[in-house]
Amino acid sequence: MILDLSSPARQNGPIFIVGAPRSGTTVLQYRLRNHPRISLPTGESHFFIPLYRNQADFGDLSQLENVRRVLQAMLDQSRDFLETDLHGLKFNIETLANALHAEGRHTLPAIIAGIFEKNAQGEGKARWGDKTPYYVMHLPKLIEWFPDAQIVHLIRDGRDVALSLFGRQHDFYVYNSYFAAEYWESYVEKGRAQGMQLAANQYLELRYEDLLTQPDATMKTLCAFLGEEFSDELFDVTAVDDPGKTPLVHKPLRADNAGKWRSNMSAAQIQAFESVSGNTLRAFGYELVTPAIPPSPLVKAAYRLHNRLLTAFWRRIKRLM
Repeated sequence: MILDLSSPARQNGPIFIVGAPRSGTTVLQYRLRNHPRISLPTGESHFFIPLYRNQADFGDLSQLENVRRVLQAMLDQSRDFLETDLHGLKFNIETLANALHAEGRHTLPAIIAGIFEKNAQGEGKARWGDKTPYYVMHLPKLIEWFPDAQIVHLIRDGRDVALSLFGRQHDFYVYNSYFAAEYWESYVEKGRAQGMQLAANQYLELRYEDLLTQPDATMKTLCAFLGEEFSDELFDVTAVDDPGKTPLVHKPLRADNAGKWRSNMSAAQIQAFESVSGNTLRAFGYELVTPAIPPSPLVKAAYRLHNRLLTAFWRRIKRLM
């Protein structure tokens, strides 16, 4: 897709930053929320897809009580996000329910948009967005609810994603390189397949490595896609009004934060990862360092059993804690 970087055509729909977990989406989120027109909460919402799946449970949303039920469901799902990551809005169910009902917001997407719009207004911003990586698996649902939305799919070298997943292995239940490759590939392949069905002005792929090594060019491409003016404020690491969930968001972008797999993964781990996702790595412009020979059925079974057993063990430990 060729974008005209000189005269962006302004858009006003919501912006969704998505991608495989541990792909740098938080870094992009904090850079983009510096834009004078764009409001992005500092966490992840997570409630869009559960609400979509259960929308029939809420009944007639022209009824005030049912609007309250929707807001309570949001709070039950994502309390931390709603209470700490909205910097232009206090999430009070009664106040919000009355306001949204009075505004005639009688559908789930209208209610969700109302919350994010009010948060944006409270921040003095004109446009709202959300960063929740796993929504990359549900792009048609987002577009169904928000037809004017724009999707930004951030992609990172899967081998660096694997290293990051290992650092939080008990959160993501990823315990070996083979399973990490399957995990990463499932996200990026589905995101691309769904994104390619959208209009060119609705879906953009960016690589995390390009954001680190060519930040100006990458953010200019992003701003042109979004129809927003580029601003040096995007790289301001002191303007964020929240301490954030990761220290990297408060540091300048660094090119050496890419390619760590070369020194931090063993040859066996690299071989295992590339044996699964070699074609996908190549498709997104990443070079391979092994022949990427597919593993035998016995080796596949062993890797999957290893991950399944450790997952069951640590889930049980968590329940007992």
